[in-house]
Order: sequence, then structure tokens, then C-alpha cells
Amino acid sequence: MLAGAAGAAAAAAVAGCSVPTPPGRTAAADPAPGRPVSTGRRALLLQVAAHPDDDLYFMNPDTQRLLDAGVPVVSVYVTAGEHIGVNRVEGMPEAPPDKAAYSSARHQGLRQAYADALGADRFTPWRKRVAPLAGGRRAEVNTLEHEGRRVELVFLDLPMHTPRRYMALPALWHDRALELRTRLSAGSPVDRTDGYDHAGLIDVLAGLLAEYRPTVVHTLDPDPDIQHSSEATRKRDSEQRGYADHGDHTAVASFTWAALLRRVADATAAGEPVPAFTTTAFRGYYNRHWPKNLPPRVLAEKAAHLVLYGGDPSWECGNPSGCGDYAVGGERPLTNRKGWVRATHHRWPAAGPAVTEEAGGRLVAYGVLGLRAVRWREREERTGVFGEPEDLGGGPLAPVLAPAALADGRVLLFGVRFAALSGRGGADRREVVLLEQRSPGGPFLAWRGLGNPERGDDRGRRIGAPVAVAAPDGRVHLFVRNADKDVSTRVRAADGSWGRWRALPVQEEVQDGLTALVDGRGRVHLLAAGRTAVRHWVDGVPAAPLPLSGDPVAAVPDGGHGASDGVRVFYRAPADARLRAASGTAPVFPGYGPLAAAPAPRGPVLLGRDERHRVQLHAGGRLFTRTEGVTAVGDPVLHGGTTVVGLGADARPWVWRPAR
Repeated sequence: MLAGAAGAAAAAAVAGCSVPTPPGRTAAADPAPGRPVSTGRRALLLQVAAHPDDDLYFMNPDTQRLLDAGVPVVSVYVTAGEHIGVNRVEGMPEAPPDKAAYSSARHQGLRQAYADALGADRFTPWRKRVAPLAGGRRAEVNTLEHEGRRVELVFLDLPMHTPRRYMALPALWHDRALELRTRLSAGSPVDRTDGYDHAGLIDVLAGLLAEYRPTVVHTLDPDPDIQHSSEATRKRDSEQRGYADHGDHTAVASFTWAALLRRVADATAAGEPVPAFTTTAFRGYYNRHWPKNLPPRVLAEKAAHLVLYGGDPSWECGNPSGCGDYAVGGERPLTNRKGWVRATHHRWPAAGPAVTEEAGGRLVAYGVLGLRAVRWREREERTGVFGEPEDLGGGPLAPVLAPAALADGRVLLFGVRFAALSGRGGADRREVVLLEQRSPGGPFLAWRGLGNPERGDDRGRRIGAPVAVAAPDGRVHLFVRNADKDVSTRVRAADGSWGRWRALPVQEEVQDGLTALVDGRGRVHLLAAGRTAVRHWVDGVPAAPLPLSGDPVAAVPDGGHGASDGVRVFYRAPADARLRAASGTAPVFPGYGPLAAAPAPRGPVLLGRDERHRVQLHAGGRLFTRTEGVTAVGDPVLHGGTTVVGLGADARPWVWRPAR
């Protein structure tokens, strides 16, 4: 990993081969298709957080599940987490501020939480060292290996605040000339501070990506929801003005995505293949505002990590500066009114493969690797073994592609492109894009921009993951969640022409993760989990709301005209593992997270996760659980009723056919 001469060489290479870019713009690889894509990498997760504890609050249980599967984890913390330097202990007098000590105590809390996550004693000693970074900078790296599994914690230690900048990281993202000096924690092996400007932080993060070469990257949310709160409520909730997240989370996520763009640009400019990584961005303080989605068993495990991170002043952990972030420990993760721990939400839901089938029965999977669209073809029919990824270009893309199949067999793929990601007063723009197949099973036309339902870059950044469905009349209906947390749609006519963006009639604000399907009468249904109910539109007209769900719902055509008006809807109530049906009965199918469904003669086939995050399928009255093979990232999909296709932590697709 990042040790010794190899780390220094990699850091120097990243610093020296950046693609020149005009002022205010971030390097990104040419979006034209046809580049080679890296293959054969061992699975590794690299996650980038703003503060110690962001990964525990917002990226778990996903992180824990990858660690359980033996995937090495590298967790990068951009700030020192020093805040005002007070490690508050409930019921005790407040101690004088000591920013170096508080930062060190939070680092110790992370070591306690991750040692336990590895199955080791919470006070197990970690190996500490100094690692070289781009531009001659240095970082503290803590490493622990236990029973063949490995965690590395990388501390960059940028300040959260400065005398002139209360929010240092947001200022660094927006300002052209600002430089920050690192703030070392007590007991760190790093013995001097370093300077970071805007470009320097991108260089360092891109260098870490080049050194570790992850197959999975976790980031925070670069484009949080608009949130209008009173000034008192905003301060109490620790949110930035106008948006549902901490300003540091947004800035660090933006820097991370800029570094991902830089990593791909540097690799391809140097003649290397496109780096094969998949990306998941996690909502942050969004969890405060929406129904909670973790059932008790999953929540208890997630909260336990934060209890260990919070620690206790009575513990003998071996760190003189403190044994955790005391304001977080004990019962506080579960009693905190903000409820951050009680949910885990992805910024782009349904970021799994899009699956079609060619003539002859071979599966074709589409996904996003290295921020670019790729296609995998099954080598032979029903083998479940895919060939190497074929680069379709189009990047930089968010990690989701929404498919729609035309009547002639051609495929349409919809995505969201980071059309600009600049900071420093430059443009930060998102665009819905389309890749249209020229002929069934054949090549594709050039990528086409479909614009954005919002006016202005700031509002345009808030759009969600697209979903599309082809209707029997030849039209294709495209839907996205918009900045007002409503739904916007655009329709492709049978002749291939596109209408304008328009908003569906407002019911109430909805979460991202839309579900679209066509019923037996050819009507287009759209369902979205809202604040008080699941909202339902039929051919763009509001229908009766359905019971509240904590996650995106699954639906199949019903043929009847009951409570679901032609579709049968399956969901899980907030914080409940049980499966429910909006009309009729639901099978026993406990779990959590998004669901998928497909019609079948003996009743709908259902796909989801159990409470241990394993993929499970309910078909023909039987329950099947996937217990072998590489662990899944994103949401697997159903194809042809009982064929399940997912993307693994090794950035390769897999097939599971439990009920042939």
C-alpha cells in the first residue's frame, strides 16, 4: 500500500502527469468510447469522509458488509475533526479547548470502532506510520490486520475552521487563492504541517486513488437537497444555509469527485486503461428529514460502531488524549433527535447493472466503471460468465444507468453526467444524457444530451437518478426527481423526437428511487416514496396514495382495479424488516433496502436483501439466499423472472439463478 518508495513514486507520478485544464475546470478523460478498461483487480474499498465518524453515520452498514466479505478497507479523513477542541462529557464540567487532543481522541475512537468491526479487541494497538503524498505532503496512516482482513485509516488533518474562515473546506472549494495549513493531532507521527490549496487537495486525493487502485469508492453527497429551515433550526441541525447537509460534507464530496475525474484523466493520458472502479455516494444529514429505513437488527449493529467510536473517559485505551468522541458514545447514537444513524441512503439509488438479452439468449449487462459507461456480454448462453468490459464512453457519469427497451429490441440508456465540476467560481453542472443503440445487439449512436429539468446550475445539481419505461404505443417515458423534490418527465415519441421537460402534478415531496412500469392496459405507472405515503401517478395523473415506505418500492402489473389501480405494490414500512403489500398479502420476506419484482405465473418474484445484506429471492413460494460468490455492491436486478444480475466488489458482474 502507500508505504516507502512505491508510495512516493506514485504520488510523484500523479503530481506530474495531470492533464492541463483551462482555469476553473477540472480534468476529465475524453468521453469518446473505445478505450481499454482495466481488469483483474482485487476488490478494495476506498472511502473519503470529511470528519471522523462520517463513514460510521452515513456509509454503514455498506462498509461493514464489504469488510465482512474480506474486502480491504481504506478510509481517508480530510479534516482533523478538531472543531472547537472540546471533548464534551455529559454531566461533567466542560474542559478547556485542546484541538490537538480532541482530534487525537476522535482518531482513537475510529481505531476502536474498526478494531471491533474486524473482530479484534477494541483496544488492539494499530501500526502508525507517515506516508508521502503528492506535492511533498504527508499523512498519518494507521493500519490493523486481523484474521486476514485489513483496515487502513488515512488522516490528512486539514482544519475544520480557521481564524478567518469558520467553514474552511467549503471556502477551499469555492475560493481561488485560499491555502489551509494542516492541524496535527496529539501523538501523531507526522511532525510538521503542510499547506493545501484547491488543486493540492485534488492532487492528493487523486494520488491516493492511483496508489490504492480501489474497485469500490465511497463518497459523501456532492449535491445535497435544497432545505429551507429557519436560522435557529439550521444551526441546531448543523446544516449549511439552504441545503440538507453539513458544508464540509458537500465540499469534501466535491473534491472527491473532482479527484475521481482527475484519476481517470491522468490514467488515460498516460496510456493506461480506464481505472475499473464503481462509486457509491451517500446522503448525509438528509437522514434527518425523511422516514428511517433501517430495521432494529441492522440499526443496532450500526449504532454499536458509533458507541465504540464515542468511547468513554473511564476507558483505558492507551491514548493520553482521550478514548473517543465522548458526546457520541453510550446511548446517544439512538437517542439523538437528529436520527442520522437510523437510515442509510444512496445519493443515486438503483446503481446496479442494466440487463438485456441478445438473440440466442446471451445476457448483456451495462454499468458505470471509472465514471464511464461499459458493456459486458455473457461469453456463452446461461454460463453466467461475462467477457471483458467494452468502453461506451460518455463520462464523467454518476453511477447509474436506466434502461428502456424499444419494441424492435434496441436499448436506450439514460444517465446523469457531471457536465462541469469546477469549484473556484466555475461551473458545477449536471445533465441527463442518452445513449441509443443503432441496431438490436449492435453499436450505439453518439451520446446525446437531454438537458436538465431545472434552470440554473445550482438547482440542476439536485436532480436524481433517471428511470425510464417504454409504453406499448412506442413512446418512452423518462422521469427524474427534481430540485423541488417533485418529479419531472420528458417523453420520447414513437418517431424518436423528444418533448419538453415538464413537472408532474404535485402531491408532496418524494425521495429519490422512482419505480416506473406499464400495466396490462398499457398505462404508465410511477411510484415514489414520500414523507407520509407512497405517491402514485397513472399516465401522469395522481392516483390514490399508498402506505408509507422507508425505501423505494417494487411493483408488478396486477390486471385488477383495486387499491393499487392496476399494479401490485410491495414495500417495507419505515424501520421495519417485514415485507408488506399495498393490496392483498405479502410473503414472508424479511430484510431491508430497495426491492425489485417481476410477474410470474405462481405469483410475483421478489428480489431484495436480508438483514445480513445478503441477496435473497422469493419465487414460487420458496425463499432463496445467495451465500456464495463475490459480495454485491449497488442493487442487483431481476431479468427474465428468476435470473439475478449484480455487480461485485471486484467491479465485475455476476449472475445468480437459484430457481430455474
